[in-house]
Amino acid sequence: MEEIRVYGTRWCPDCVRAKQVLEKLNIKYRWYDIESDPEAVALVEKINGGYKSVPTIVFPDGSVLVEPSNTALEKKLQGV
Repeated sequence: MEEIRVYGTRWCPDCVRAKQVLEKLNIKYRWYDIESDPEAVALVEKINGGYKSVPTIVFPDGSVLVEPSNTALEKKLQGV
């Protein structure tokens, strides 16, 4: 199964929180730091209409959550 991809920045509290939810539930994911990866920032801007909204989380089925609450992320992960 393809991994969940999490795009964010190291200093973003919502990114830290989203990673904590994934780790708490033992969900594997791949982290992309948009401040050091030009391809990652281009994808985030494409998904978010030119904005660098993080975290942007891309799931194996192609669905995306942007800046999700813990509840929204946990609900989505129940179907993964």
